[in-house]
Amino acid sequence: MLLISICRKKMIALRKPINYWQLFTATFRLSAFTFGGGYVIISMMRKNFVEDRHWVEEDEMLDMAALAQSAPGAVAINASVLVGYRLAGIPGAMVSVFGTVLPCLILLSVISLFYMQFKENFFVNTFMKGTGAGVAAVILDVVIRMTKTILKEESLVAVGILILSFAATLFFGTDVRLVIFSCGLLGLARAYYAQSKFKGVR
Repeated sequence: MLLISICRKKMIALRKPINYWQLFTATFRLSAFTFGGGYVIISMMRKNFVEDRHWVEEDEMLDMAALAQSAPGAVAINASVLVGYRLAGIPGAMVSVFGTVLPCLILLSVISLFYMQFKENFFVNTFMKGTGAGVAAVILDVVIRMTKTILKEESLVAVGILILSFAATLFFGTDVRLVIFSCGLLGLARAYYAQSKFKGVR
């Protein structure tokens, strides 16, 4: 509900009617064939919802990724809530979350029955190591594409936040939570300044 309240105004204005079954099958397939956690599924959502289906705009997906990462809970679930709500309101959010969670529940239920066999299996372990390398490549692709989107805005503030966040994390080992919180405060300050400036012009 926190995520929904944050983006309610923007989402309602842009929402388009969509078939619930399409939304369920899309999120179900994404979750069923995605390895590597929330950051990977955000990349797949971008490919599916932005490039292929044109359900969501590029800048919206960037905002959703930031909100999904900043809010408490799993990134994949948070992103599903936002995308579902953007497309079909609260029912869409529920359908999207159900489609995202269901493959995980099915897979984990099956694996739990044969956990020791999976744990000791050479082929399973080798497969997981291979997917780890692929996940790194997919996450790198997300970073590059979203960085390009930020650079297109030609905003010195946004680029400055991007560079400082990267430096703080990579070179100074700053806690990621602190970086996200600080960036959120800077974003709020920027939005407040822009709104005040707009009112002053009027």
